[in-house]
Amino acid sequence: MRAVGIKVLSSRLSEYIRMAAQGETVLVTEQDRVVAELSPPSARRSQAPGDAMLTEWIRKGWMRPPLVSLDGRLPSPKGIDTLDNILSELDDDRSDR
Repeated sequence: MRAVGIKVLSSRLSEYIRMAAQGETVLVTEQDRVVAELSPPSARRSQAPGDAMLTEWIRKGWMRPPLVSLDGRLPSPKGIDTLDNILSELDDDRSDR
Protein backbone atom coordinates (compact mmCIF):
# COMPACT_ATOMS: atom_id res chain seq x y z
CA MET A 1 0.00 0.00 0.00
CA ARG A 2 1.28 3.45 -0.92
CA ALA A 3 0.23 6.96 -0.05
CA VAL A 4 0.54 9.86 -2.47
CA GLY A 5 -0.42 13.52 -2.31
CA ILE A 6 -2.90 14.94 -4.81
CA LYS A 7 -0.31 17.16 -6.54
CA VAL A 8 2.09 14.27 -7.10
CA LEU A 9 -0.79 12.01 -8.17
CA SER A 10 -1.99 14.50 -10.77
CA SER A 11 1.47 14.81 -12.31
CA ARG A 12 2.11 11.03 -12.37
CA LEU A 13 -1.42 9.67 -12.63
CA SER A 14 -0.74 6.97 -15.23
CA GLU A 15 2.05 5.51 -13.04
CA TYR A 16 -0.28 5.17 -10.04
CA ILE A 17 -3.10 3.78 -12.18
CA ARG A 18 -0.71 1.07 -13.40
CA MET A 19 0.18 0.26 -9.78
CA ALA A 20 -3.50 -0.13 -8.90
CA ALA A 21 -4.07 -2.27 -12.00
CA GLN A 22 -1.26 -4.56 -10.83
CA GLY A 23 -2.98 -5.08 -7.49
CA GLU A 24 -1.54 -2.36 -5.26
CA THR A 25 -3.76 -0.01 -3.25
CA VAL A 26 -2.82 3.67 -3.45
CA LEU A 27 -4.08 6.06 -0.78
CA VAL A 28 -4.58 9.62 -2.00
CA THR A 29 -3.86 12.26 0.63
CA GLU A 30 -4.50 15.95 1.04
CA GLN A 31 -2.78 17.73 3.92
CA ASP A 32 -1.81 14.39 5.48
CA ARG A 33 -5.40 13.13 5.44
CA VAL A 34 -6.59 10.24 3.26
CA VAL A 35 -9.29 11.53 0.89
CA ALA A 36 -9.50 8.74 -1.70
CA GLU A 37 -8.26 5.29 -2.55
CA LEU A 38 -7.19 3.74 -5.84
CA SER A 39 -7.46 -0.01 -5.86
CA PRO A 40 -7.73 -2.79 -8.42
CA PRO A 41 -11.25 -3.78 -9.46
CA SER A 42 -12.75 -6.66 -7.53
CA ALA A 43 -12.76 -10.07 -9.21
CA ARG A 44 -16.57 -9.94 -9.46
CA ARG A 45 -16.56 -6.64 -11.39
CA SER A 46 -17.01 -6.76 -15.14
CA GLN A 47 -14.18 -5.53 -17.35
CA ALA A 48 -16.61 -3.40 -19.41
CA PRO A 49 -17.34 -0.05 -17.68
CA GLY A 50 -20.97 -0.03 -18.86
CA ASP A 51 -21.60 -3.50 -17.44
CA ALA A 52 -19.97 -2.52 -14.16
CA MET A 53 -22.14 0.59 -13.84
CA LEU A 54 -25.34 -1.30 -14.64
CA THR A 55 -24.44 -3.97 -12.11
CA GLU A 56 -23.81 -1.31 -9.47
CA TRP A 57 -27.14 0.44 -10.22
CA ILE A 58 -29.00 -2.87 -9.94
CA ARG A 59 -27.22 -3.64 -6.65
CA LYS A 60 -28.21 -0.22 -5.27
CA GLY A 61 -31.82 -0.73 -6.38
CA TRP A 62 -31.80 2.20 -8.82
CA MET A 63 -32.94 -0.10 -11.63
CA ARG A 64 -34.10 -3.65 -12.19
CA PRO A 65 -32.75 -6.09 -14.77
CA PRO A 66 -35.09 -6.94 -17.65
CA LEU A 67 -37.16 -10.10 -17.39
CA VAL A 68 -36.22 -12.11 -20.45
CA SER A 69 -37.63 -15.50 -21.33
CA LEU A 70 -35.32 -18.49 -21.73
CA ASP A 71 -35.36 -18.18 -25.53
CA GLY A 72 -34.06 -14.60 -25.25
CA ARG A 73 -37.25 -12.82 -26.30
CA LEU A 74 -38.88 -10.19 -24.16
CA PRO A 75 -42.23 -11.15 -22.69
CA SER A 76 -45.29 -9.73 -24.37
CA PRO A 77 -46.62 -6.62 -22.65
CA LYS A 78 -49.69 -7.12 -20.51
CA GLY A 79 -52.59 -4.73 -20.20
CA ILE A 80 -51.98 -2.97 -23.51
CA ASP A 81 -55.15 -2.13 -25.40
CA THR A 82 -55.68 -1.12 -29.01
CA LEU A 83 -55.56 2.53 -29.96
CA ASP A 84 -59.22 2.49 -31.02
CA ASN A 85 -60.33 1.22 -27.59
CA ILE A 86 -58.14 3.76 -25.78
CA LEU A 87 -59.50 6.64 -27.86
CA SER A 88 -63.06 5.40 -27.37
CA GLU A 89 -62.59 5.29 -23.58
CA LEU A 90 -61.05 8.76 -23.67
CA ASP A 91 -64.08 10.10 -25.59
CA ASP A 92 -66.40 8.46 -23.01
CA ASP A 93 -64.46 10.06 -20.14
CA ARG A 94 -64.65 13.50 -21.76
CA SER A 95 -68.32 13.29 -22.76
CA ASP A 96 -69.56 14.68 -19.45
CA ARG A 97 -67.56 17.93 -19.75
